[in-house]
Amino acid sequence: MSGGKFDAVLFDLDGVLVDSEALANAVWTQALAEHGLRLDPEALLARAVGGTHEALFDWLRAEHGWERPGTFIPLLDERLAAAFQTTPAIEGAADTLRALGASGLPFAVASNSQRGRLHLKLAAAGLAELVGEHAYDPAHVGGRGKPLPDLYLHAASALGVDPTRCLVVEDSVTGLRAGVAAGATVWGLLAGGHAHPDGARALLDAGAARVLFTHAELREALGLTTPP
Repeated sequence: MSGGKFDAVLFDLDGVLVDSEALANAVWTQALAEHGLRLDPEALLARAVGGTHEALFDWLRAEHGWERPGTFIPLLDERLAAAFQTTPAIEGAADTLRALGASGLPFAVASNSQRGRLHLKLAAAGLAELVGEHAYDPAHVGGRGKPLPDLYLHAASALGVDPTRCLVVEDSVTGLRAGVAAGATVWGLLAGGHAHPDGARALLDAGAARVLFTHAELREALGLTTPP
């Protein structure tokens, strides 16, 4: 299936459209240290990218024997909300969304982010109006976030498109597996500040049809013309 034959494009959010992973990781690293668990920031980031908070809490419990105190989530929510006020868009993301809009190719966002944070990040990055109503989080599918396929299946259904005719754009193995399980074609996009070119091999091994490194490359692969 070539770039011109997709019926819709489904985007992950963090690391694909907005550069939020480093912001979140700094908050998590500091909050955990204040609650007795000091982790290497790079190791924490590698584990957290693409997953849900509950999956990360499960890992912290299993691998480090750390149980969150009752005050941890309110503190985390408050600090993440403050940090995400300054979320930048990834270079070229707005151009990609505008180009899709101009081409008439439908698109949506499907993210493991909690709903309030999802919309906060979109707004801070200046992408909320471009995405419109098609921004979906695990609460839309009973909490069944990635790597389960439910979010991408829901997004495709909301656009009225067969998921097998969709392109999913992801930066994490977790999200990539969700797209593959939904029956979509999945491309990796390693354009975020946290991304490392070595991550391409992991995405390809998990089923990515190809890996790109900028939104300009993505638009070219889709045959999109960047609006003036």
